[in-house]
Amino acid sequence: MDIRRPRLPRTRAGRRRLVQAVMGACVLALLPATWLFVSTAGRLGTTDDAPRTEVAVVFGAGLWEGEPSPYLAHRLDAAARLYGQGRVEVVLVTGDNSREDYDEPDAMRAYLTRHGVPDARIVSDYAGFDTWDSCVRAKKIFGVDKAVLISQGFHIRRAVALCEAAGVESYGVGVDAKHDVTWYYGGAREVLAAGKAALDAVFEPDPRFLGPREPGVRRALAAAE
Repeated sequence: MDIRRPRLPRTRAGRRRLVQAVMGACVLALLPATWLFVSTAGRLGTTDDAPRTEVAVVFGAGLWEGEPSPYLAHRLDAAARLYGQGRVEVVLVTGDNSREDYDEPDAMRAYLTRHGVPDARIVSDYAGFDTWDSCVRAKKIFGVDKAVLISQGFHIRRAVALCEAAGVESYGVGVDAKHDVTWYYGGAREVLAAGKAALDAVFEPDPRFLGPREPGVRRALAAAE
């Protein structure tokens, strides 16, 4: 088999153009990540820094044998802490329930109730299939105008940027996480996810499932009064 390697330009001008093209491609690839950092400046912190807000939003992060994964458990622990401190009144859990045998929101609800959050103060979004869908649904379906968002540090900037683009005034709490294989994978994945996030923010596509407005958050806030 004759496998020919691509030939580099032979002239100095050709090599210069090649270097410029590569540099340009690198700049374009990094633009979405730069947008995430710039657009979320001053909107991130810890549970101790989070402003008092009616609603906290916790994004799904997978289940292990029907229970929240360690990463998701850390997010839920932060939400329970914010509720216990009186910084939030309602927790909106948003995740994947696309099939009968996989239910992130109900697993998240059960975990929160075991950790001191009353069931009446938890609202479930069963169609939070990705970050953009969760943000749009929080605004359009559940009527959330302002929220504290909770996720891992490698994801929280994207969550804040997308929820802001969807019309939700947001403050992000990035919870600590062990720097294991999953953490490094998540960080690497965010470089690619930043590109999709930028496209979502610009074109504002409809979520995979929208549906009618739901009064869950309003009712939960009424119960908190």
